[in-house]
Amino acid sequence: MFAAIILLFVIGYLTIVLEHPLNLDKTVPALLMGAGCWALLAIGFHGGTLTAVDTHDHLFSMANGFSEDAEHGFTNALLHHLGKTAEILVFLIGAMTIVEIVDLHRGFDILKGWVNTKSKKRLLWIIGILAFILSAIIDNLTATIVLVTLLRKIIANKTERIWYASLVVIAANAGGAWSPIGDVTTTMLWIGKQVTTPGLVKWLIIPSIVCFIVPFVIAMFKKEFQGNIIVESEEEEEAHKLLSSRKMLFIGLGMIVFVPFFKTFTHLPPYLGMMLSLGVVWLVSEYIHPEEGFEEERKHLYSAHVALSRIEMSSILFFLGILMAVAALETVVVDGVGALRYAAQGLDSAIPNQDVVVILLGVGSAIIDNVPLVAASMGMYDAATDSKLWHFIAYSAGTGGSMLIIGSAAGVAAMGMEKIDFIWYLKKITWLAAIGFLAGAGVFLAMYSFLG
Repeated sequence: MFAAIILLFVIGYLTIVLEHPLNLDKTVPALLMGAGCWALLAIGFHGGTLTAVDTHDHLFSMANGFSEDAEHGFTNALLHHLGKTAEILVFLIGAMTIVEIVDLHRGFDILKGWVNTKSKKRLLWIIGILAFILSAIIDNLTATIVLVTLLRKIIANKTERIWYASLVVIAANAGGAWSPIGDVTTTMLWIGKQVTTPGLVKWLIIPSIVCFIVPFVIAMFKKEFQGNIIVESEEEEEAHKLLSSRKMLFIGLGMIVFVPFFKTFTHLPPYLGMMLSLGVVWLVSEYIHPEEGFEEERKHLYSAHVALSRIEMSSILFFLGILMAVAALETVVVDGVGALRYAAQGLDSAIPNQDVVVILLGVGSAIIDNVPLVAASMGMYDAATDSKLWHFIAYSAGTGGSMLIIGSAAGVAAMGMEKIDFIWYLKKITWLAAIGFLAGAGVFLAMYSFLG
């Protein structure tokens, strides 16, 4: 039965990786894999052929017949993993809804007013810095979507625009790595108490800046970023802005940034802080007037109900499926420990240098979705909060995905919006992203050598 669980996981994983050639939404195999792995585990457990382990390393088995304690242990392990997964999902739903409320009020259109240059080189840095900062506040995926939309309003030539969009992916992934709310994988580590906000900022902000700056310094000397562009007039754009645009932008971003402070002061899980922030933004959106002579009949156009209908539920369900599938591997026992812990022990034996293992994880995150990789690492290792291992995993998984256009949520978003070709990105951008990734990793390791 254990072999069947592994086979199902591998098939599901490959199907997710090959979602584009198969023309199948990756949410489908993720859900099938998550439910299927637990179903097979339950059948094997109740049949006495499989043993389960909980998060306190207590083993439960029915090999000697039915045991009420074993049944409770198995059920509690499932509920624990579901609870940890639900924390992440509720957090993401809250963040996504706040961003959509801001977008309904055209708050992100304010950013266009900050881009007032005709120089391609200067535009590159403005867009890059915006991507780096925004991704740390509203997550790298949303920052990429916002900035690619902004680029469409500034650069009419698609051939020129995809260069900027590709560099946005690098900057957004680098910016998301040092913030607890900047990347799904970093959020997972934060909610799982592997890292803290001060720890992330202290150890990752400098490597992340290096990861962002190095590719941009190289790119600014390329011919694609020489000369000037024609920036459209802002008059037409001003007509589309709402009275509430600026207010909702700053309130929305401010309430998202508030979440880490909420956790620090109350010691409550981050999803509760995000629920509070969503409630405040929702409350403000109910009473704010977006237009002159705003009428009650038009209120529904800017309501949070519309924002809720616009969030990507398929992404939420994908995370549910993949995280629960990984939890099943964490729960099934091999040689007295969970399967993922067993894999970590084997990996450490094969490659004694843990830093090399984490760098390979970063490279792997460019090929395989980084969410299950980080979820697996959380089950594989038992290091202390804010240890070097967790910080390096947060950096590698967050920035390594930039090396391929399909390696991160930000890359997939840019690919879909601008129809960026996989091979084009591989030839033109991958080497830049790889240099940035390795430069940042080198700075991180140097920091730990001298300051750790």
